[in-house]
Amino acid sequence: MMFEGKRGLITGVFNKQSIAWAIAEKIMENGGTCGFSYMPDKPDDERQKNLNRIQKLTEGNPSVAFLQPMDVTKDEQIANLMGVAKDKLGKLDFLLHSIAFAPPEDLKKDTVECSREGFRIAMEISAYSLLALANAARPLLHEGSTVLTLTYFGGEKAVPGYNIMGVCKATLDSIVKYLAFDLGAAGVRVNALSAGPLQTISGRGAGVDEMLGLYEAVAPLGRNVTHDEAGKCGAFLLSEMSSGVTGEILHLDAGYNIMGSPGRMLDKFKTS
Repeated sequence: MMFEGKRGLITGVFNKQSIAWAIAEKIMENGGTCGFSYMPDKPDDERQKNLNRIQKLTEGNPSVAFLQPMDVTKDEQIANLMGVAKDKLGKLDFLLHSIAFAPPEDLKKDTVECSREGFRIAMEISAYSLLALANAARPLLHEGSTVLTLTYFGGEKAVPGYNIMGVCKATLDSIVKYLAFDLGAAGVRVNALSAGPLQTISGRGAGVDEMLGLYEAVAPLGRNVTHDEAGKCGAFLLSEMSSGVTGEILHLDAGYNIMGSPGRMLDKFKTS
């Protein structure tokens, strides 16, 4: 099994539909051990909804090392997470960054109308957080370790409805390249997985339902991708199978990103 004896940290799992969970499942199925961070519940939330979600997913799984709350905007909480990871795992063979957020009132606006504070919050959580986590994890990373983040095509091209999150993903994509250089001297790789639209919490917030039909019509394979495929591609990028790959954005979108025209959709407009 390709993750036998490997240990790592998974951030950003929200529920069963999370791409991060699809990747974590593949890692654990292949012998890996994972520690998980999750967004802390509010002090007045007696139901502890965030904790309960991750507990239900991981309960009874011997490959789960720990569950640790972590607000990525708090340096002390990031440091606490790395302290727990050191105690429970000893080292990090892989680190998955799956964290993004924009205030809904700003995400729903045209990009030009995004507020100053909304921009700051979205950029800090969705882009800077990768730098913060990677820097804090450096003492636990070693030659052969791999860092992976999740991005989207809206950071490369304008995707109406994706709005300010597309600006954040463009920044994240650039961070991947600069981190790949900075950490490359220590033998640490950094990559990004750019999946097509999937039914996730963040995807629904960015209008994924409207995109599914478009991707199916335009993509060369004539279909959308699946959570299982995202899990396999993410696991590949975090494994030694991709040992020579760094600074890359792997598109998992049935080929949608290569198209320079609507492809077979044009058939609908042809006249005899």
